[in-house]
Amino acid sequence: MDYPVLNLLCFVLIHLDLYLNLPVALAEWNTNDYLKREHSLYKPYQGSGMAIPYWDFYGTTMVTSNYIRLTPDAQSMQGALWNSVPCNVRNWEVQIQFKVHGRGKELFGDGMAFWYAKDRMKPGAVFGNMDFFQGLAVIIDTYSNHNGEHNHVHPYISAMVNNGTLHYDHDRDGTHTQLAGCSAKLRNLDHDTHVSIRYDHDILTVSTDLENKAAWKECFSVKGVRLPTGYYLGVSAATGDLSDNHDILSIRFYELDLPMDPKDEEDRSQIIPSAAFFEAPREHIDDPKPSSWSGVKTFLLMLLGAIVLIVLAICGIMFYQKHQENKRKRFY
Repeated sequence: MDYPVLNLLCFVLIHLDLYLNLPVALAEWNTNDYLKREHSLYKPYQGSGMAIPYWDFYGTTMVTSNYIRLTPDAQSMQGALWNSVPCNVRNWEVQIQFKVHGRGKELFGDGMAFWYAKDRMKPGAVFGNMDFFQGLAVIIDTYSNHNGEHNHVHPYISAMVNNGTLHYDHDRDGTHTQLAGCSAKLRNLDHDTHVSIRYDHDILTVSTDLENKAAWKECFSVKGVRLPTGYYLGVSAATGDLSDNHDILSIRFYELDLPMDPKDEEDRSQIIPSAAFFEAPREHIDDPKPSSWSGVKTFLLMLLGAIVLIVLAICGIMFYQKHQENKRKRFY
């Protein structure tokens, strides 16, 4: 074969190969709308030894081959699982597969929470995480003996954005600082439950799949939520006088492929978490707290009742004996 013809043929084949592989090359560089492994967690959980790649845990958290249990069904427990890689994605969605279950039929608690926060691995009083946090919390409050004045039933899903100055008030179930919420029957189901937290173009949308239909049902959506980049993902749970098993089965984090928006060019690394809308605060009603004297009064009332019953029984026996004696006298 002539050398010029051979060279031309090679040239055509090389460029044809590049052309055919061009979509693959472009797809590899397209980092939008796909699972981000460094922010996700699914089976098998463990790498070498007890370590979980990209994740740390503390408290009562227990890693098994089928689930990660944040708390067992026991009193006064708390555990958490935190991503070790800061999230620099502007628009994202997290899908969490979980189960909340326990022996309690009427009484159970306390609940669990998803976090997108500045500080990680900080145990505290807010479902196993620190109070006065900076960032976003999506809370699944299962405490059946709820506090204060409410127009909803538990379990209850709500969201809170904090700039580090707000206190989560358990006595009001956080209703004075929540963005929005919805009731969700998610305990002791025969199938796994799912929650989706979607954040795109400053809109926070929380959805659930509690009926095992592989379809999302919107819980609430809130506009005007501004969150920084560079925060950490986490989940935590806690029990108190009431308890439940809080199990995580998977966490899947997706970067969203959305139309370009001028806001996407903004540097979000230094902004303060904020929200344009909060639900109207509800009047704080303190739970009645039993005094130390109430137990003594109960004991005294029970003792008095027992004495009255004994006296009545003695009087009844004496009356019966007197009546029998009178009957015998009549026969004589």
